[in-house]
Amino acid sequence: MDERATGSGARSDVAWPARSGPAHGPGWALRPARTADIERIAELRAVVLRADLERLGRYDEHRVRQRLRDSFSARHTATLMIEGELAGCVTVRPADGGQLLEHFYLAPHHQGRGLGSAVLGTLLERADARGMTVRLQVLQGSAARRLYERHGFVVEAQDPIDVFMVRAAGAGAAAAPLP
Repeated sequence: MDERATGSGARSDVAWPARSGPAHGPGWALRPARTADIERIAELRAVVLRADLERLGRYDEHRVRQRLRDSFSARHTATLMIEGELAGCVTVRPADGGQLLEHFYLAPHHQGRGLGSAVLGTLLERADARGMTVRLQVLQGSAARRLYERHGFVVEAQDPIDVFMVRAAGAGAAAAPLP
């Protein structure tokens, strides 16, 4: 068992890429999350989702953090690090023969510079190599939806709060703009 990989002593079903690369700024790396990261990630979630949840009339200062705590899995979560700073996180769980992408948050000062696209692209390359469909949900009206659409996600269903999206393996190549 590789405790470094999961923080809990169990191996992860998702081998987090130990890849760094430019994202229109400093280099980045994904590292496996540890149980000790939970409060920092819960706080990041509260900050990132606040405006969208307030717009939807759903913001609750306690609940936004508790939902992360209740679903947190160090086994399936990676933290995004830039120069030793927690810049974001992402959870990828096995689901229905594919993967479920959850809790993909970037600190506000790292948004809008291509970092989310670089990280998502890395994760989707891995899913494509394994022939896996990826599903996610995003809040109605969230700017993140455009990021997912650029990477080949399409709407599968929606309700007044959430948009449920899916991306078949290899769909990103078809969705990418031509040079």
